Amino acid sequence: MNIHQEKEIHEFNHIYKELDDLYHEIALKIGISNSALAILYTVCVLGDGCLQKDVCQEAYISKQTVNSSVRKLERNGYLYLEQGTGRDKHIRLTEMGRRFVKEKIRPVIRMENEAFLDMEPEERKKFISLSRKYVDWFRIREKKLLEVLT
Repeated sequence: MNIHQEKEIHEFNHIYKELDDLYHEIALKIGISNSALAILYTVCVLGDGCLQKDVCQEAYISKQTVNSSVRKLERNGYLYLEQGTGRDKHIRLTEMGRRFVKEKIRPVIRMENEAFLDMEPEERKKFISLSRKYVDWFRIREKKLLEVLT
C-alpha cells in the first residue's frame, strides 16, 4: 500500500466515524442512547407494531441490545411490547412515544433525506453503487478474516 492509498483509507474511515459521531450527537441532544435512536428510527420507518426481530435486521443491532434498549424505552413510557405469534413481539408506541417520534425522530429522517437529495441524481446513484460495492467487498474479506481468527 502506498502513501496515497493510506491517506484515502484514513479519510474514508474518518468520514465513516464522523457520520457515526453525528448520530451520537443527535441522540445525546434528544436525550436517548444511540440504540434507542436506532430503534425509534426503525419503528418510524417500518411502522408502529413492527417486530423486534425486524428492528434487529433493519438497524443491524444485536437481539440483546434491542431487547435491553426496548425494555428501557418501555420503562420510560415511550413504547410497550405486544405479544405476536410464537416468540414474536410487536413494538407499539405509546402516546408519549408517538409525540417523541413526531417531534424528535421524524426531523432526523427529514434531515437525512434532505442531505441525500442535495446531491445530484447521478451522484446519488453513484454513491449508492459505490457504497454497496464497498460493503460487498468488506463482507467477503470479513468472512475470510473470521475463518483465520476462529
